[in-house]
Amino acid sequence: MATISKSDLLEQFKWRYAVKEFDSNRKIPAETIDALEEALVLTPSSFGLQPWKFVIVEDLELKEKMPAISWNQPQPKDCSHMVLLAIKRNFTEADVSRFIDCLAAARGVSVESLEGYAQFAGGFVAQGISEGWIEAWSTHQVYIAIGQLMASAALLGVDACPMEGIQGDEYDALLGFDGIEYHVVLGCAMGYRSESDKYATLPKARYSKSEVIERR
Repeated sequence: MATISKSDLLEQFKWRYAVKEFDSNRKIPAETIDALEEALVLTPSSFGLQPWKFVIVEDLELKEKMPAISWNQPQPKDCSHMVLLAIKRNFTEADVSRFIDCLAAARGVSVESLEGYAQFAGGFVAQGISEGWIEAWSTHQVYIAIGQLMASAALLGVDACPMEGIQGDEYDALLGFDGIEYHVVLGCAMGYRSESDKYATLPKARYSKSEVIERR
């Protein structure tokens, strides 16, 4: 299997930054969006349970409503595609069963053969529900997804801006979510940087490797 070179990998991560100003006239090609969607689908999650939904918004009428519910940041309107990452609220053992069905089909085995795994994952979810942290767990999973999305975008030469500064409840209303089954927690504006965005060429400020990485 072909792999990207180490130098190319690091070069793309040095190239990427959180875009402040998008070129609103440039659109991401459909085949690139398809690849980014597949990358999202392939995101790993705890137990493989995938407690999320991703909404990719290209419609200009919808995007024009987003800055007002994003602390007046312009990126959602000016980007090519706005990706919204939502958690599945009220995640239950029924969702574990649904995943077990999916897993059995993917591996060509019986659901019964996965009973031990189902009980283990189901017990985890049941504990999260009883102790009140299942929604926080779901949110942590979504952060894995946005990391995968941003890395994939950088490797494909697509610019991105991850956005926590959004009003999730207002996004729920805009998308027609009832806020009960799904809740938007993160956004990621995607497209291509404007030539006038001064932040594109500013040096990255990162602590040295020796300060943040310890080997044992």
